[in-house]
Amino acid sequence: MESVSTSPSAERGSPAGALTRTTPHTLLDVLRSGVVMMDARGRILLWSPTTEEILGWSDTQVVGRHLTSLLPEGAPDPGVHIYRSLHRETRWQGTLTVLHRDGRPVELYSHAALMRDSSGTPFILANLVETERLRPLEHDLAALDALFSASPLGIGIFDTDRRLIRVNEALCRLQGVSAGSLLGRTLPEILPSPGAGQLERIQEEVLETGRSVIDLVTIAPDGRGARSVSLGRLTDGSGKTLGVGCTIMDITERREALEKIERARQRLSLLDDVGIVLGDHLDVRRIAETLAQILVPRFGDYSSVLLFDAVAHGGELPDPDRLTSSPLTQFGAAARTHTPAVDRLLRMGQTVDFEPESILGSVLTSGNPALVGSRELRAVSFAQDPRVEAAHDLAIHSLLTVPLRARGTVLGLLIVSRAGERDGFDHDDLALAMEIANRASISLDNARLYTRERESALMLQRSLLPQHVPSLPGVRLGYRYVPSSSQSEAGGDWFDVIPLTGGRTAFVVGDVMGHSLRAAATMGRLRTAVRTLAGLGLPPAELLHRVNGLADDLAPGPDEPLMATCAYAVHDPARHSCTIALAGHPPPVLMTSGRDSGSWTAAPLDLPTGGPLGVEGVVFEERELQTPLGAILVLYTDGLIEKRGEDITAGIDRLSALLSTRTTGRTPSLDALCEEVLAALGIRPGENGTARGLADDIALLVAQVDGLPGAGAGVRTAAWTFPAEPPAVRRVRAAVRQTLLHWNLLSVIDDSVLMVSELFTNALRYAHGPVEVRMERGSSLRIEVSDPTADPPLRRAPGPEDEGGRGLQLVARESLRWGTRPEPPGKTVWFELGLPPEAGAPPR
Repeated sequence: MESVSTSPSAERGSPAGALTRTTPHTLLDVLRSGVVMMDARGRILLWSPTTEEILGWSDTQVVGRHLTSLLPEGAPDPGVHIYRSLHRETRWQGTLTVLHRDGRPVELYSHAALMRDSSGTPFILANLVETERLRPLEHDLAALDALFSASPLGIGIFDTDRRLIRVNEALCRLQGVSAGSLLGRTLPEILPSPGAGQLERIQEEVLETGRSVIDLVTIAPDGRGARSVSLGRLTDGSGKTLGVGCTIMDITERREALEKIERARQRLSLLDDVGIVLGDHLDVRRIAETLAQILVPRFGDYSSVLLFDAVAHGGELPDPDRLTSSPLTQFGAAARTHTPAVDRLLRMGQTVDFEPESILGSVLTSGNPALVGSRELRAVSFAQDPRVEAAHDLAIHSLLTVPLRARGTVLGLLIVSRAGERDGFDHDDLALAMEIANRASISLDNARLYTRERESALMLQRSLLPQHVPSLPGVRLGYRYVPSSSQSEAGGDWFDVIPLTGGRTAFVVGDVMGHSLRAAATMGRLRTAVRTLAGLGLPPAELLHRVNGLADDLAPGPDEPLMATCAYAVHDPARHSCTIALAGHPPPVLMTSGRDSGSWTAAPLDLPTGGPLGVEGVVFEERELQTPLGAILVLYTDGLIEKRGEDITAGIDRLSALLSTRTTGRTPSLDALCEEVLAALGIRPGENGTARGLADDIALLVAQVDGLPGAGAGVRTAAWTFPAEPPAVRRVRAAVRQTLLHWNLLSVIDDSVLMVSELFTNALRYAHGPVEVRMERGSSLRIEVSDPTADPPLRRAPGPEDEGGRGLQLVARESLRWGTRPEPPGKTVWFELGLPPEAGAPPR
């Protein structure tokens, strides 16, 4: 403890007796007790040095003087009263005001006694103390007494042997014993607990070092409450250690309140995390797995999410009166530890059947949660339920079962359990579980509805795509369509393979901007328009131009213009060429193989990009490219190559580099090639065809182009160019006849010669340039006549007197199919004849 003393400045420049904190002194130094001895009449005989310090008068100045000479003027003479008291009781104590040498009054507390010397002569001996120094000590002592008696804190004073020497009533009440039972005992004896030894060591450190210990938490004697202990060393003015002061406070309620606040904070944090995590998913399985995992170990030791199968598949849920007869499937599970018993309890994908009277059945049908303790769990018979037998093996003692319901729809159950020494669930935990289940139910139901709508949209989209790809001479095909998973609705990507006249084939890949049912429907209309115009034999650039002219009719809506890209390629096996036009679409990649090495090189085709369909005034251009035998044309939509923040050319180069690494020989499997490309780019379609994390749909079409079978030997195709003059008709007939004889098609010679003569003669009538005749033998015999006149021939019914008009009637009647198509710089008229069964394979 600290002592108080007056400083010189306090005596001379401060109010009289003002106290200041100085270095430690003894109590006598603080009080400065002076001694005065007087005779029986009050004359001063002895004046001590301390008295001189207090009043400023030296002994030479006051000895022999009467005490009254030092009193203030006008002050009543206290002598009569003091003397009477001394003679009657031989002692007197009280206050006395004496003049200081500098003239100021000094109030002194005096204790006087009447004494006699050896000769019997009486004299008075008085001790003088300044009241201004005495009163603070009195206040301190009063405050200390009040603190001990009125403080709600338990206060104890220990001596240097660490035994209690003073205690207040609060500490007695706190410990539930009397003061006599506490005095003389040590701190560990007062607060028995597993940490008693630690308390004693801390008390020793406080005595040795003087460093106080504040708010040391210990367990209450009853083992349920908590105490806060603070320790500080006590010293006198000279620094000598006197003992240890100790305050003890019951903090049980405070700790319980803090624990409640912390549990509430943790519950809110868990609830927020559940909302954030579940809000990121629209997949039922993923939501169930995430929900189960986030609850362990923060909320329970084991958790399980049981749902009806229809929730995951977007199907119809069971009727309310059939809930208990429909099994639940475990879609989400989590455990603090994994053992065989845990695997039996939380095996993913297992189905759970239950009785209507069981816990699961009652929660499912009533919608009321169930909080089951260890007693109820022991009381239930689980002889035929290995899951609950496993629960017994895991020492599960508390179980929460809450329904998963959203918008009046029952989806399943959420089950959370605790085991071991962990506290069981309470009603606050039940309320939290219900709130978590409500939020999870909304997410699960949204995912269920999304799955239903998604499947419907994908079904619509797939129904608009080709249901089968035709098998065509001179072409091998592979294709993949992969819907995205990040969008909530279907996209507008599509591909198509269209047989054309003359053994040609059109390859189409397109992409309608946006993801919606409107985009899918627009894709269907656009695909139909392209197929229809392709049947007219239009060149690629002309076809795109006409489709663009239909933009208003093909638009998704009145306020939503058409915006789509498209790549349209026409392969001609007879010419070994491919004519391609683009409408704002990424260029196809052409793969070619070395003749002997079997290695492949791939590069994007250098083509005019053009503008997207739906933009007015766009001019589309086409390029005719020679395609070596066995070359592979790769058409795709931008979902295959695009990455966020990356230029599209980087994606095209990446695809080309990937295709260039293949060394699979002359005839690779095109389906395997599609799979390799998707896998190398990290695209792995799931069970429903969608790829997780894929931001855009993908349409991929791979076509390996060859000439017509046998074209390399010159026996399946034949072509000639004749001048536009009448003698050429005879040469045409001879060439056709000779070719059919060589192909062993004797039965169709006469019809073929007659019809090609009609078409060639008709071309001579209007053409002013060379006329080309081409023959192809595949599954049928096709003959084409091309001339530089753009106007197509008109089929009409001739009258009896008409000389013309019968040629096309003959062709239409005798052929399997016939038609006309525009070609730069004119047109082509063609017809097909069926081959007799005995024709067999052509000679090689």
